Amino acid sequence: MEPISLTTALIRVGIALLLGAAIGAERQIHHHPAGFRTFILISTASALAMIISIYICQDNMGLHNGDPGRIAAQVLTGVGFIGAGLILKGSDGIIGLTTAACIFITAVIGLAAGAGLLALSAIVTAGTVIILWSVRFTKKKDKQDKQ
Repeated sequence: MEPISLTTALIRVGIALLLGAAIGAERQIHHHPAGFRTFILISTASALAMIISIYICQDNMGLHNGDPGRIAAQVLTGVGFIGAGLILKGSDGIIGLTTAACIFITAVIGLAAGAGLLALSAIVTAGTVIILWSVRFTKKKDKQDKQ
């Protein structure tokens, strides 16, 4: 495996930042608890963690049996705690579940971008934004139909 160069790392982190911004913008526009900055930070940090995981396992550090998935797994554990803190049970039911799910998928998108799966990351981001918008449209239509 060829070592990750600084340029490659910066491209991957930059793309993760943009992808997180896309999801964050959708959440920010609709005034959800976690918005633009939160999603950018989650995707960027996840990409950087993945790059560090890969870098540690490269031959240039003399480590030949590292596991790049170990740090990635811990990212998902940490993000799970963040998401759990957003889920609340109120009189109207459970709130924050979609935001928690968005945080989770944004972290995974960041990990994928950090691993170099840039096209896949972009496609999943587009799909996520489409899902968020389409469900919102469906909810509005349901409210109109009930009135």
